[in-house]
Amino acid sequence: MSQPESVVPLIGIHDLALATSHYALPLTSLADHHGIDPAKFSHGIGQDVMSVLGPDEDIVTMAAEATGRILERNGTEGIRTLLFATESGIDQSKSAGVYVHQLVGLPQQVRVVELKQACYSATAALQFAVGLIARDPSQKVLVVASDVARYDLGSSGESTQGAAAAAMLVQADPALLAVENPAGVFTEDVMDFWRPNYRTTALVDGKGSIRAYLNAIGGAWEDYRAQGGAELSDFASICYHQPFTKMAAKAHRHLAVLSGGNPTPDEVAAYLADTMSYNRLIGNSYTASVYVALASLLDHHDGDLTGARVGLASYGSGSVAEFFGGIVQPGYRARLRAEEHAAMIESRVTLDHTAYEVLHKTTLPEDGREYLTARETARPFRFAGLGDHQRRYERTLG
Repeated sequence: MSQPESVVPLIGIHDLALATSHYALPLTSLADHHGIDPAKFSHGIGQDVMSVLGPDEDIVTMAAEATGRILERNGTEGIRTLLFATESGIDQSKSAGVYVHQLVGLPQQVRVVELKQACYSATAALQFAVGLIARDPSQKVLVVASDVARYDLGSSGESTQGAAAAAMLVQADPALLAVENPAGVFTEDVMDFWRPNYRTTALVDGKGSIRAYLNAIGGAWEDYRAQGGAELSDFASICYHQPFTKMAAKAHRHLAVLSGGNPTPDEVAAYLADTMSYNRLIGNSYTASVYVALASLLDHHDGDLTGARVGLASYGSGSVAEFFGGIVQPGYRARLRAEEHAAMIESRVTLDHTAYEVLHKTTLPEDGREYLTARETARPFRFAGLGDHQRRYERTLG
Protein backbone atom coordinates (compact mmCIF):
# COMPACT_ATOMS: atom_id res chain seq x y z
CA MET A 1 0.00 0.00 0.00
CA SER A 2 1.50 3.30 -1.08
CA GLN A 3 2.01 6.07 1.43
CA PRO A 4 0.18 9.38 0.84
CA GLU A 5 2.40 12.18 -0.41
CA SER A 6 3.38 14.58 2.33
CA VAL A 7 2.57 18.23 1.79
CA VAL A 8 5.65 20.42 2.15
CA PRO A 9 4.66 23.66 3.91
CA LEU A 10 5.77 27.07 2.77
CA ILE A 11 9.07 27.91 4.47
CA GLY A 12 10.75 31.27 4.66
CA ILE A 13 11.34 34.47 6.59
CA HIS A 14 8.79 35.05 9.34
CA ASP A 15 10.45 38.10 10.91
CA LEU A 16 13.36 40.37 9.97
CA ALA A 17 15.11 42.91 12.19
CA LEU A 18 18.12 45.15 11.58
CA ALA A 19 20.70 46.73 13.85
CA THR A 20 23.57 49.09 13.18
CA SER A 21 26.18 51.20 14.96
CA HIS A 22 26.12 54.04 17.47
CA TYR A 23 28.05 56.37 15.15
CA ALA A 24 27.75 57.54 11.54
CA LEU A 25 29.96 59.52 9.18
CA PRO A 26 28.34 61.57 6.39
CA LEU A 27 30.28 61.05 3.18
CA THR A 28 30.26 64.81 2.66
CA SER A 29 32.72 64.92 5.56
CA LEU A 30 34.93 62.33 3.87
CA ALA A 31 34.76 64.27 0.60
CA ASP A 32 35.68 67.54 2.33
CA HIS A 33 38.66 65.90 4.01
CA HIS A 34 39.99 64.53 0.72
CA GLY A 35 39.10 67.67 -1.24
CA ILE A 36 36.82 65.96 -3.73
CA ASP A 37 33.33 66.59 -5.03
CA PRO A 38 30.73 64.95 -2.69
CA ALA A 39 28.82 63.88 -5.81
CA LYS A 40 31.57 61.28 -6.36
CA PHE A 41 29.96 59.44 -3.45
CA SER A 42 26.29 60.45 -3.58
CA HIS A 43 25.96 59.99 -7.34
CA GLY A 44 29.09 58.07 -8.37
CA ILE A 45 28.67 55.11 -6.02
CA GLY A 46 25.22 55.90 -4.63
CA GLN A 47 26.16 56.30 -0.96
CA ASP A 48 25.38 59.12 1.49
CA VAL A 49 26.35 57.97 5.02
CA MET A 50 28.27 55.08 6.52
CA SER A 51 27.75 53.49 9.91
CA VAL A 52 30.85 53.47 12.13
CA LEU A 53 31.28 51.19 15.15
CA GLY A 54 32.16 52.71 18.49
CA PRO A 55 35.00 51.26 20.59
CA ASP A 56 32.51 49.10 22.52
CA GLU A 57 30.66 47.73 19.50
CA ASP A 58 31.35 44.80 17.18
CA ILE A 59 29.56 42.12 15.18
CA VAL A 60 28.31 40.44 18.37
CA THR A 61 26.69 43.56 19.85
CA MET A 62 24.89 44.35 16.59
CA ALA A 63 23.82 40.74 16.14
CA ALA A 64 22.55 40.49 19.71
CA GLU A 65 20.47 43.64 19.27
CA ALA A 66 18.87 42.43 16.04
CA THR A 67 18.28 38.95 17.47
CA GLY A 68 16.86 40.40 20.67
CA ARG A 69 14.27 42.29 18.64
CA ILE A 70 13.21 39.04 16.99
CA LEU A 71 12.85 37.27 20.34
CA GLU A 72 10.94 40.13 21.96
CA ARG A 73 8.20 39.63 19.40
CA ASN A 74 8.32 35.86 18.83
CA GLY A 75 9.81 34.24 21.93
CA THR A 76 12.17 31.27 21.84
CA GLU A 77 9.75 28.34 21.47
CA GLY A 78 10.68 26.06 18.60
CA ILE A 79 14.09 27.63 17.94
CA ARG A 80 16.61 24.81 17.68
CA THR A 81 19.35 26.40 15.58
CA LEU A 82 21.22 29.69 15.30
CA LEU A 83 23.30 30.16 12.14
CA PHE A 84 25.68 33.13 12.35
CA ALA A 85 27.01 34.46 9.04
CA THR A 86 29.96 36.85 8.98
CA GLU A 87 33.25 37.62 7.30
CA SER A 88 34.34 39.78 10.26
CA GLY A 89 35.12 36.85 12.55
CA ILE A 90 36.38 37.58 16.07
CA ASP A 91 37.82 34.15 16.86
CA GLN A 92 39.40 31.41 14.76
CA SER A 93 37.55 28.72 16.74
CA LYS A 94 34.52 29.96 18.66
CA SER A 95 31.42 31.05 16.78
CA ALA A 96 30.36 34.64 17.40
CA GLY A 97 26.85 33.20 17.62
CA VAL A 98 27.66 31.53 20.94
CA TYR A 99 28.15 34.95 22.51
CA VAL A 100 24.82 36.05 21.01
CA HIS A 101 23.16 32.89 22.34
CA GLN A 102 24.15 33.85 25.89
CA LEU A 103 23.40 37.58 25.59
CA VAL A 104 19.82 37.10 24.36
CA GLY A 105 19.02 34.18 26.67
CA LEU A 106 18.42 31.36 24.21
CA PRO A 107 17.89 27.87 25.66
CA GLN A 108 20.84 25.51 25.84
CA GLN A 109 19.00 23.15 23.48
CA VAL A 110 20.03 25.22 20.45
CA ARG A 111 22.83 24.34 18.02
CA VAL A 112 25.04 27.29 17.02
CA VAL A 113 27.49 27.49 14.14
CA GLU A 114 29.28 30.21 12.17
CA LEU A 115 29.42 30.31 8.38
CA LYS A 116 31.92 32.15 6.19
CA GLN A 117 32.17 32.89 2.47
CA ALA A 118 32.67 36.62 2.13
CA CYS A 119 29.33 38.43 1.70
CA TYR A 120 27.44 35.31 0.57
CA SER A 121 27.21 33.15 3.70
CA ALA A 122 23.92 34.52 5.07
CA THR A 123 22.20 33.22 1.96
CA ALA A 124 23.79 29.81 2.49
CA ALA A 125 22.54 29.96 6.09
CA LEU A 126 19.01 30.80 4.92
CA GLN A 127 18.98 27.86 2.51
CA PHE A 128 20.38 25.52 5.18
CA ALA A 129 17.62 26.73 7.51
CA VAL A 130 14.97 25.96 4.89
CA GLY A 131 16.38 22.43 4.60
CA LEU A 132 16.31 21.85 8.35
CA ILE A 133 12.71 23.01 8.58
CA ALA A 134 11.64 20.92 5.57
CA ARG A 135 12.83 17.88 7.56
CA ASP A 136 10.97 18.99 10.69
CA PRO A 137 8.45 21.82 10.14
CA SER A 138 7.98 22.27 13.90
CA GLN A 139 11.50 23.70 14.21
CA LYS A 140 12.52 27.32 13.75
CA VAL A 141 15.95 28.68 12.84
CA LEU A 142 17.57 32.01 13.60
CA VAL A 143 19.74 33.25 10.75
CA VAL A 144 21.89 36.17 11.85
CA ALA A 145 24.23 38.09 9.54
CA SER A 146 26.53 40.70 11.08
CA ASP A 147 29.53 42.48 9.62
CA VAL A 148 31.67 45.59 9.59
CA ALA A 149 33.17 46.67 6.26
CA ARG A 150 36.52 48.27 7.01
CA TYR A 151 39.19 49.52 4.61
CA ASP A 152 42.42 51.48 4.91
CA LEU A 153 42.18 55.24 5.41
CA GLY A 154 42.59 57.01 2.09
CA SER A 155 42.01 53.83 0.07
CA SER A 156 39.57 53.52 -2.83
CA GLY A 157 37.31 51.40 -0.63
CA GLU A 158 37.15 53.82 2.30
CA SER A 159 33.86 55.37 1.15
CA THR A 160 32.22 51.93 0.96
CA GLN A 161 32.63 51.09 4.65
CA GLY A 162 29.65 50.38 6.90
CA ALA A 163 28.26 48.12 9.59
CA ALA A 164 24.97 46.33 10.25
CA ALA A 165 23.31 43.12 11.35
CA ALA A 166 20.21 41.42 10.01
CA ALA A 167 18.43 38.76 12.07
CA MET A 168 15.82 36.51 10.49
CA LEU A 169 13.45 34.02 12.04
CA VAL A 170 12.99 31.24 9.49
CA GLN A 171 10.06 28.86 9.87
CA ALA A 172 7.13 27.12 8.21
CA ASP A 173 4.15 29.29 7.25
CA PRO A 174 6.22 32.51 7.28
CA ALA A 175 4.61 35.93 7.64
CA LEU A 176 6.99 37.89 5.37
CA LEU A 177 8.54 35.90 2.52
CA ALA A 178 8.19 32.29 1.40
CA VAL A 179 11.44 31.05 -0.16
CA GLU A 180 10.93 29.43 -3.58
CA ASN A 181 12.69 26.66 -5.42
CA PRO A 182 14.82 26.57 -7.50
CA ALA A 183 18.00 28.46 -6.70
CA GLY A 184 20.79 29.19 -9.14
CA VAL A 185 24.38 28.97 -7.86
CA PHE A 186 27.85 29.79 -9.14
CA THR A 187 31.41 29.43 -7.76
CA GLU A 188 34.73 30.55 -9.22
CA ASP A 189 38.16 30.87 -7.59
CA VAL A 190 39.15 34.53 -8.07
CA MET A 191 41.11 37.04 -5.95
CA ASP A 192 38.90 40.11 -6.17
CA PHE A 193 38.61 40.79 -2.43
CA TRP A 194 40.20 39.00 0.52
CA ARG A 195 41.53 39.54 4.04
CA PRO A 196 44.43 37.39 5.23
CA ASN A 197 44.53 36.46 8.91
CA TYR A 198 47.35 38.92 9.56
CA ARG A 199 45.35 41.96 8.38
CA THR A 200 42.51 43.94 9.98
CA THR A 201 41.50 45.51 6.65
CA ALA A 202 40.71 43.84 3.35
CA LEU A 203 42.66 43.79 0.09
CA VAL A 204 40.62 44.70 -2.98
CA ASP A 205 41.07 44.60 -6.73
CA GLY A 206 38.43 47.24 -7.44
CA LYS A 207 37.84 46.76 -11.15
CA GLY A 208 38.44 43.04 -10.85
CA SER A 209 35.84 42.85 -8.09
CA ILE A 210 33.19 44.47 -10.26
CA ARG A 211 33.95 42.03 -13.09
CA ALA A 212 33.87 39.07 -10.70
CA TYR A 213 30.56 40.25 -9.18
CA LEU A 214 28.85 40.62 -12.55
CA ASN A 215 30.24 37.32 -13.83
CA ALA A 216 29.11 35.41 -10.75
CA ILE A 217 25.65 36.99 -10.58
CA GLY A 218 25.20 36.32 -14.28
CA GLY A 219 26.30 32.71 -13.79
CA ALA A 220 23.90 32.22 -10.88
CA TRP A 221 21.07 33.76 -12.92
CA GLU A 222 21.73 31.49 -15.89
CA ASP A 223 21.78 28.47 -13.58
CA TYR A 224 18.52 29.64 -11.98
CA ARG A 225 16.86 29.84 -15.39
CA ALA A 226 18.31 26.45 -16.39
CA GLN A 227 16.73 24.97 -13.24
CA GLY A 228 13.32 26.22 -14.39
CA GLY A 229 13.29 29.54 -12.56
CA ALA A 230 11.02 32.48 -13.39
CA GLU A 231 11.74 35.08 -16.05
CA LEU A 232 13.18 38.46 -15.08
CA SER A 233 9.88 40.17 -15.90
CA ASP A 234 8.15 38.03 -13.25
CA PHE A 235 9.96 39.81 -10.40
CA ALA A 236 8.35 42.85 -8.79
CA SER A 237 11.80 43.79 -7.50
CA ILE A 238 15.22 42.25 -6.92
CA CYS A 239 17.37 42.72 -3.83
CA TYR A 240 21.05 42.65 -4.80
CA HIS A 241 24.13 42.53 -2.61
CA GLN A 242 25.15 46.18 -2.31
CA PRO A 243 28.81 46.92 -1.55
CA PHE A 244 27.60 50.30 -2.81
CA THR A 245 24.17 50.89 -4.26
CA LYS A 246 25.35 51.68 -7.80
CA MET A 247 26.74 48.13 -7.89
CA ALA A 248 23.18 46.82 -7.65
CA ALA A 249 22.26 48.97 -10.65
CA LYS A 250 25.19 47.51 -12.64
CA ALA A 251 24.10 43.99 -11.67
CA HIS A 252 20.48 44.52 -12.64
CA ARG A 253 21.38 45.95 -16.02
CA HIS A 254 23.67 42.94 -16.55
CA LEU A 255 20.83 40.49 -15.86
CA ALA A 256 18.47 42.53 -18.03
CA VAL A 257 20.87 42.35 -20.98
CA LEU A 258 21.35 38.60 -20.44
CA SER A 259 17.55 38.33 -20.56
CA GLY A 260 17.29 40.29 -23.83
CA GLY A 261 16.43 43.68 -22.33
CA ASN A 262 18.03 47.11 -22.52
CA PRO A 263 16.70 49.28 -19.65
CA THR A 264 17.73 52.92 -19.30
CA PRO A 265 19.64 54.05 -16.19
CA ASP A 266 16.48 55.82 -14.98
CA GLU A 267 14.41 52.66 -15.40
CA VAL A 268 16.95 50.64 -13.43
CA ALA A 269 17.09 53.28 -10.69
CA ALA A 270 13.30 53.36 -10.35
CA TYR A 271 13.07 49.57 -10.27
CA LEU A 272 15.63 49.26 -7.45
CA ALA A 273 15.02 52.48 -5.48
CA ASP A 274 13.12 50.92 -2.57
CA THR A 275 15.82 48.28 -2.06
CA MET A 276 18.53 50.93 -1.73
CA SER A 277 17.18 53.34 0.90
CA TYR A 278 18.79 51.73 3.97
CA ASN A 279 22.04 50.78 2.25
CA ARG A 280 22.61 54.39 1.16
CA LEU A 281 22.51 55.39 4.84
CA ILE A 282 24.32 52.41 6.40
CA GLY A 283 26.98 51.49 3.86
CA ASN A 284 28.28 48.04 3.07
CA SER A 285 27.31 45.39 5.61
CA TYR A 286 28.74 42.37 3.77
CA THR A 287 26.69 39.29 4.73
CA ALA A 288 23.76 41.40 5.91
CA SER A 289 23.60 43.56 2.77
CA VAL A 290 21.04 41.57 0.73
CA TYR A 291 18.73 41.32 3.73
CA VAL A 292 19.12 45.00 4.58
CA ALA A 293 17.96 45.54 0.99
CA LEU A 294 14.99 43.21 1.56
CA ALA A 295 13.98 45.09 4.71
CA SER A 296 14.35 48.35 2.80
CA LEU A 297 12.08 47.13 0.01
CA LEU A 298 9.35 45.89 2.33
CA ASP A 299 9.55 48.98 4.58
CA HIS A 300 9.54 51.55 1.75
CA HIS A 301 7.35 50.15 -1.03
CA ASP A 302 4.20 52.26 -1.31
CA GLY A 303 1.98 49.62 -2.87
CA ASP A 304 0.84 46.21 -1.67
CA LEU A 305 3.41 43.53 -2.48
CA THR A 306 1.22 40.64 -1.34
CA GLY A 307 1.74 37.72 -3.68
CA ALA A 308 4.57 39.46 -5.52
CA ARG A 309 7.74 37.59 -6.44
CA VAL A 310 10.92 39.20 -5.10
CA GLY A 311 14.37 38.14 -6.24
CA LEU A 312 17.46 37.89 -4.03
CA ALA A 313 20.87 38.05 -5.70
CA SER A 314 23.64 37.24 -3.26
CA TYR A 315 27.37 37.56 -3.98
CA GLY A 316 30.48 36.85 -1.95
CA SER A 317 33.94 37.64 -3.24
CA GLY A 318 36.32 34.88 -4.03
CA SER A 319 33.64 34.01 -5.35
CA VAL A 320 30.21 32.46 -4.74
CA ALA A 321 26.82 33.73 -5.92
CA GLU A 322 23.21 32.59 -5.64
CA PHE A 323 19.94 33.78 -7.14
CA PHE A 324 16.54 32.72 -5.84
CA GLY A 325 13.03 34.06 -5.46
CA GLY A 326 10.50 34.48 -2.70
CA ILE A 327 6.79 35.27 -2.54
CA VAL A 328 5.64 38.11 -0.27
CA GLN A 329 3.02 36.77 2.11
CA PRO A 330 -0.49 38.07 2.94
CA GLY A 331 -0.51 40.33 5.97
CA TYR A 332 3.21 41.06 5.72
CA ARG A 333 2.72 44.75 6.48
CA ALA A 334 1.66 43.97 10.05
CA ARG A 335 5.08 42.40 10.67
CA LEU A 336 7.24 45.21 9.30
CA ARG A 337 9.57 47.27 11.47
CA ALA A 338 9.75 50.41 9.32
CA GLU A 339 9.41 52.91 12.18
CA GLU A 340 11.81 50.95 14.37
CA HIS A 341 14.43 50.78 11.63
CA ALA A 342 14.07 54.45 10.73
CA ALA A 343 14.41 55.51 14.36
CA MET A 344 17.51 53.34 14.83
CA ILE A 345 19.24 54.85 11.80
CA GLU A 346 18.23 58.39 12.79
CA SER A 347 19.50 57.94 16.36
CA ARG A 348 23.14 57.47 15.31
CA VAL A 349 25.57 60.11 16.54
CA THR A 350 27.25 62.01 13.71
CA LEU A 351 31.06 61.98 13.79
CA ASP A 352 33.40 64.61 12.44
CA HIS A 353 36.33 63.38 10.38
CA THR A 354 38.87 63.71 13.18
CA ALA A 355 36.82 61.55 15.57
CA TYR A 356 36.24 59.00 12.79
CA GLU A 357 39.99 58.69 12.15
CA VAL A 358 40.65 58.17 15.86
CA LEU A 359 38.12 55.32 15.94
CA HIS A 360 39.51 53.82 12.75
CA LYS A 361 43.05 53.77 14.13
CA THR A 362 42.05 52.24 17.47
CA THR A 363 43.14 48.60 17.68
CA LEU A 364 42.81 45.91 20.32
CA PRO A 365 45.88 44.49 22.09
CA GLU A 366 47.03 41.10 20.86
CA ASP A 367 48.84 39.92 23.99
CA GLY A 368 45.78 38.98 26.07
CA ARG A 369 46.22 41.70 28.67
CA GLU A 370 43.33 43.41 30.46
CA TYR A 371 41.72 46.00 28.21
CA LEU A 372 38.55 47.95 28.96
CA THR A 373 36.72 49.66 26.12
CA ALA A 374 35.40 53.20 26.44
CA ARG A 375 31.71 53.21 27.35
CA GLU A 376 30.13 55.03 24.39
CA THR A 377 27.37 53.04 22.71
CA ALA A 378 23.72 53.66 23.49
CA ARG A 379 22.73 50.38 21.86
CA PRO A 380 21.41 47.51 24.08
CA PHE A 381 24.67 45.52 24.22
CA ARG A 382 28.32 46.48 24.41
CA PHE A 383 31.75 44.91 24.00
CA ALA A 384 33.24 45.54 27.43
CA GLY A 385 36.83 44.58 26.63
CA LEU A 386 39.41 41.83 26.91
CA GLY A 387 41.06 39.89 29.70
CA ASP A 388 43.10 36.69 29.72
CA HIS A 389 42.59 36.45 25.92
CA GLN A 390 38.78 36.43 26.39
CA ARG A 391 36.18 38.82 24.99
CA ARG A 392 33.64 40.22 27.45
CA TYR A 393 30.15 41.50 26.70
CA GLU A 394 27.43 43.10 28.76
CA ARG A 395 24.03 44.72 28.53
CA THR A 396 23.95 48.51 28.66
CA LEU A 397 21.73 50.49 31.01
CA GLY A 398 19.84 51.60 27.91
